[in-house]
Amino acid sequence: MYPIRHTTQNRLIVIVSLFLILIGNYTFFIQTMEIYPPTADNIGFLFSLAILLGALNLFLFTLFSSRYTTKPLLIFVLLVSSLTAYFMNTFHVVIDIGMIRNVIQTNLRESLDLFSPRLLGYFLLLGLLPSYLVYRAPLQYGTFKKELLTKVLMLLISAALMAGSMALFSKHYTSFIREHKPLRYNTNPGYWIYSIVKYINKTYFDGPVVVQPVGEDAVIQEGQPKKLIIMVVGEAARSDHFSLNGYSKETNPLLAQMDIIDYPLFYSCGTATAQSVPCMFSRFGRKAFSYQKGVSYENVLDILKHTGKVSLLWRDNNSDSKGVALRVPYQDYKTAKYNSICSKDECRDEGMLVGLDQYIADQNGSNILIILHQMGNHGPAYYKRYPKSFAHFAPTCKTSQVEQCSQEEISNAYDNALRYTDAFLSKTITLLKQYDSSYQTAMLYIADHGESLGENGIYLHGMPYFMAPDAQKHVGALLWLGNSTKHTLDMPKLKQSAKQKHTQDALFHTLLGLFGVETSEYKPQLDLLYDAR
Repeated sequence: MYPIRHTTQNRLIVIVSLFLILIGNYTFFIQTMEIYPPTADNIGFLFSLAILLGALNLFLFTLFSSRYTTKPLLIFVLLVSSLTAYFMNTFHVVIDIGMIRNVIQTNLRESLDLFSPRLLGYFLLLGLLPSYLVYRAPLQYGTFKKELLTKVLMLLISAALMAGSMALFSKHYTSFIREHKPLRYNTNPGYWIYSIVKYINKTYFDGPVVVQPVGEDAVIQEGQPKKLIIMVVGEAARSDHFSLNGYSKETNPLLAQMDIIDYPLFYSCGTATAQSVPCMFSRFGRKAFSYQKGVSYENVLDILKHTGKVSLLWRDNNSDSKGVALRVPYQDYKTAKYNSICSKDECRDEGMLVGLDQYIADQNGSNILIILHQMGNHGPAYYKRYPKSFAHFAPTCKTSQVEQCSQEEISNAYDNALRYTDAFLSKTITLLKQYDSSYQTAMLYIADHGESLGENGIYLHGMPYFMAPDAQKHVGALLWLGNSTKHTLDMPKLKQSAKQKHTQDALFHTLLGLFGVETSEYKPQLDLLYDAR
């Protein structure tokens, strides 16, 4: 791309469309050629794909072009596409509606973890530089009639190119569309534009959100022992890196000594925090849950609140509660305002434990549920997620550009963060043990989703659930029970049932069961402790 002395907006659109196909779709074509290798039978189809995507860009840009919109539109697409190319090429992530929601809900500190020189290079060379050339390009416009006729002609030509490409290689496109849907998720800018439109439509054009009440019939009968439960929402903790589950490195040395009930076959509702956290607290299981249902219906915290007999507190050292704690007391532990254990990198999860003794005392013997939302193993800067004293495994990846590190270095940094979670959970249990004589105590830990650590070139999380690797869905989960709680349960049965496959659908009903809540919303077969009662 280079500045032209005199050009038309249609010529500029053609140049940008070609640039995006040639420069912005490396991941798409590499993955496509793995399925359709460039042999004599496929080479024509691969060229037709390039023509099809270029024509699609041409059609969309022309459709929304005008004297006032062409340059802003092209610049916006170039800038976003440069970032999209970086994340797809580097981490193999998919920019779908879930990822768009993650981006919108991510705070500045998390965003800074993703910054790297390579990201800057993509943005400057593939985004900023061509955008500057577009900005400087002097455009000539004809009469309204001439511009309209030219636009119609461009739309017809681009439509004909798309139709012709598909017609000439109809057999290839039949298999491409029916059997290889995931390939389309890597088209740039096509799929991220589609995802943004879908996100806006679902988020802003569905009318005002009216929260529907859930479980208003909930009651806790008088005379029950008081409960003190701490629910820890983990972050990006994959099950196969827990030594409790047989992992070769000792990532759970303290928990292994604490009579933990481990759930080795536990699966998440989604592959990103924005999906999993509201889903796991909702009445809807994974298959029925949607973002709209999450914001339109009360969750299990509201049901406990309806009883009038449970004190609730959400402490957050992550981005936020993703809407779950909007109607209960909430404290932000990401800054030193509340969190007294902060380093130059960030505030630590264990800071959420400070002051809980006073909070518990202030509830005057009421039932208590405390939710602690961890920073946990949030990537890609795993090396920031633990104090230096927890650098047990070495060498470690000490950069956010994890693709530059070896598999061993990434794994070691990630596993060090898990050891810090091990220490945090053990301190949580130690705190609860102090109240075992006055409450029935328990701690439940469930990670929101897993994490890819470079296997098959895939990093981080957030892939569409149906195509996500097991590492992003198979999560760490465990339960600790105080002695007073154990005496009410058949522990051998509980430990046996823990070996079965479970999902985050269980959390809603397990919390209701732990507090003895009677409501029509409770499904005992989904309660993790039901078989042992």
